[in-house]
Amino acid sequence: MSFALIVIPGPSVLFVIGRSLSLGRRGGLLSVLGNELGGLPLVVLVAAGVGNLVAYSAPAFLAIKLLGALYLIYLGVQAIVHRRAGAGLAGSAVGGDLPGWRTVLQGALVGVTNPKTVVFFVAVLPQFVNRDGGDVPLQMITLGLIFTAIAFCCDAVWALIASSARHWFATSPRRLSAVRSAGGGMLIGMGAAAALMPTKG
Repeated sequence: MSFALIVIPGPSVLFVIGRSLSLGRRGGLLSVLGNELGGLPLVVLVAAGVGNLVAYSAPAFLAIKLLGALYLIYLGVQAIVHRRAGAGLAGSAVGGDLPGWRTVLQGALVGVTNPKTVVFFVAVLPQFVNRDGGDVPLQMITLGLIFTAIAFCCDAVWALIASSARHWFATSPRRLSAVRSAGGGMLIGMGAAAALMPTKG
């Protein structure tokens, strides 16, 4: 079930594709790493029961949703503003202009503010818990880690595909600038869509 939900392009996939187009293979993979690391606290929180508060409290859900949406829009604007950065090095290896730790941190902030992940953990994972097997929180954490591992593998494939396409665009500074703008536009669009998404449903 995790694979079926993850493999279908959604917010995380669009985020990874946008970052890969803007930052290249290294930046895309680091964004994937950060995005999945950001989901780990959600696994622990849901296992501890805090996820129920976010899933069933409209104000908490709305706050996290808007925070994540605004951050995505910010990243998209930054990608567009700096779309010409390093364009003169179009033929060189693509690694992005951001330090690795910052790229991972940005991905983590997106991952930890993804309310859909919380809802999935709360609504789906408990169905696979054996309550008679004992240590339910540990079972929840294990299931969450499996979900995260599958998500990392799938999102990494999207990052590699998008960054490979970017290498072709990188042969021209103008095309590189255009693809960075496209990546930024995707992030802005995704942030706007997330902000407008119904809080409950």
